[in-house]
Amino acid sequence: MKTAEQTWRNTALPTEQRVAALMEQMTLEEKAGQLGSYWIRPEEENHDSEANVAPMADTFSGGPSFDTAIQNGLGHITRAFGTVPVDPGQGRDRLAELQEQVIAANRFGIPAIAHEECLTGFTTLGATCYPASIAWGASFNPELIKSMAARIGADMKKMGVHQGLSPVLDVVRDYRWGRVEETIGEDPHLVGELAVAYVKGLQGSGVNATLKHFAGYAASQAGRNHAPVSIGPRALEDVVFPPFERAVREAQVASVMNSYADIDGEAPAASRRLLTEVLRERWGFTGTVVADYWAVSFLHSMHEIAESEDAAGLLALSAGMDVELPETISFANLAEAVRAGRLHEDVLNTAVSRVLTQKIEAGLLDPDYDPRGAWLGDDTELDSIENRKHARAMAEESIILLRNEQILPLKSPARMAVIGPSATQPRTHLGCYSFTNHVYSRFAEHEDYGVEMVSILQALEDSPALAGSNIEYVRGVDFTDLDDSGIEQAVQAARNAEVAVVTVGDLAGLFGRGTSGEGCDVVDLKLPGRQAELVEAVLETGTPTVLVLVTGRPYSLGQFAHRAAGIVQCFMPGVEGGPALAAVLTGQVNPSGKLPVQIPDHVGGQPGTYLTPKLGWHSDGVSNLDPRPLYPFGYGISYTEFEISELQLSHTEISTEGNLEISATITNTGGFAGAEVVQLYLSDEVSQVVRPRRWLAGFAKVQLEAGASTRVTFDVHADRTSFIGLAGRRIVEPGNFIATVGSSSEDLRLQGQFRIVGHVRELKEGRVMDTPVRID
Repeated sequence: MKTAEQTWRNTALPTEQRVAALMEQMTLEEKAGQLGSYWIRPEEENHDSEANVAPMADTFSGGPSFDTAIQNGLGHITRAFGTVPVDPGQGRDRLAELQEQVIAANRFGIPAIAHEECLTGFTTLGATCYPASIAWGASFNPELIKSMAARIGADMKKMGVHQGLSPVLDVVRDYRWGRVEETIGEDPHLVGELAVAYVKGLQGSGVNATLKHFAGYAASQAGRNHAPVSIGPRALEDVVFPPFERAVREAQVASVMNSYADIDGEAPAASRRLLTEVLRERWGFTGTVVADYWAVSFLHSMHEIAESEDAAGLLALSAGMDVELPETISFANLAEAVRAGRLHEDVLNTAVSRVLTQKIEAGLLDPDYDPRGAWLGDDTELDSIENRKHARAMAEESIILLRNEQILPLKSPARMAVIGPSATQPRTHLGCYSFTNHVYSRFAEHEDYGVEMVSILQALEDSPALAGSNIEYVRGVDFTDLDDSGIEQAVQAARNAEVAVVTVGDLAGLFGRGTSGEGCDVVDLKLPGRQAELVEAVLETGTPTVLVLVTGRPYSLGQFAHRAAGIVQCFMPGVEGGPALAAVLTGQVNPSGKLPVQIPDHVGGQPGTYLTPKLGWHSDGVSNLDPRPLYPFGYGISYTEFEISELQLSHTEISTEGNLEISATITNTGGFAGAEVVQLYLSDEVSQVVRPRRWLAGFAKVQLEAGASTRVTFDVHADRTSFIGLAGRRIVEPGNFIATVGSSSEDLRLQGQFRIVGHVRELKEGRVMDTPVRID
């Protein structure tokens, strides 16, 4: 008869059988140990709020030693690479040592899952830093995102990391929120398409992805981080949930992380409705739910719905939380709670089985598992030539040309002024979760970024297209410093130049240490510091000016737009951002990015996204405020021209369960090769609830040589018109629908109509959520 160990170590047996055999042998303490985590943080960080890399990290200190914490096993090792600068080889050795200690400390030899951040790449010293998520959205290119995630996953896996805390699926609701840069955009279909691609790429490389932040986090009041969320069930179901549901159903994501912000008084970390009923019972999620850092403790200290840390742990675990991150605090006494009758053992067992299942699936419980033997050779290179090429392609495809009055590409002007703080600060290219901005900037010297980067100024100076130009640089102002004494020098440089390139924007940080990023929220959408005054002063000179924005959120450009000769929007383009921007400005690359968020006209007329009903749009006699954007969602122009023509609908009438094909021809009518994003929007003429004016139903990024044409066909199911009706259930309602195709949410050159006939159809779970696209 086989022993229990022979059973749970046997790779030929089903995972469920192996898990059951192991759990039969475990004590309550050993089970509870699998639901905890440990974060080795340097002592000097523990009491320094200026060094926090997670919210209120300085308030959580003084816990048990690592040796004590692992006595009964450990669920997760927290951020072995992304906490302080560590050489990749030494970091891998250190993680292996920690794993060996965990294995030796528990009688079953169960290793921990090692997790790390990976929003803009593997968050560790020397790893390639790709563009921020908002730039993924600007690319409108799922395949590019999938390939990036696969590269990130491969680098993490070879270093011994099993789980990545990405992607962020929060749909933008308020541009003032500091974490806009971490999102993919303001449309749930765009977010869902790219999220599915990211999850498939990361998990295809053997690293589990983690969806963040479930749910509603981006809808916080006034755009303030962690603030309460007042959102109705209809917006939650129709806007917030869909990207998460798609990643669960279509990509089989392995993990989900809760949101910090309460929804109408309900804290997600303690919400059985969200973590069990929606996520598992409705969508069929089978992975682990992990706590955002200290979110379980916040149930006691911040939400005040638990009278103690232990009570918070019981609330979260009973709701469907599986693992407490980043440290074991509220889950510390789960075994005692079972013995005292405060927690049913079945609840504990359910969470433990999920964690052990993932460990078995990762090979951590195989008989030959070795923390060092699991490495794929001696390769510790995390910034390879291939990674760089992909980062460059992503940066180039995400850059958006907003305005061009025959000034771009730059034609080697004899005298050019480059002005503004972004021109010489490569950190502005990186998001707040890049290792450089997240950690390294607190340790490094002024121009040491932990990874090789080229500034915009240097890239322009090195560009062969500008070889004959005399380039003068003046900083003018800083990102946040209110000293404007340098503006006069910038004005003089602009007056002496044939063209001025003004580079302004954000410098990402955390909790007020940046102009964008987690905890870096703003009261309005004016450019940070005195940058607006700098732009205004340069425009006043009359010198043709190209405004280059390197930002994490959209800023108001209404006061500048019609006086600038050119405007280029770049959303934190990553380590290759400088060369990519120079290539676009000089015409070596034809820009193809599109806005994943709108650009506001005035600083106070937003926030607001394009997903608004008629009364949320401009209407004479309703309000003196015009909420229309300066540049709408999906907008972006090129150095060539495209024509979208010959709209055809395969049917003008379908049933509530039917589908139709909507197709159009895209032609490059200009003189250069380029790419256009063909966008399909739907509108509901009459419905039982108020609905958006239009919503993105499909898109395709099409590369075309000059003069070339192709046909784009969208396969649209009736489910894509569904919504939450008056009775609170999802329905497809008969009626007339308008299909529009064009190059932005407001530039829709083609329009057709179709009708859905039959009875109102109530949808069960598992509706069609994607729109397949064919390019002929």
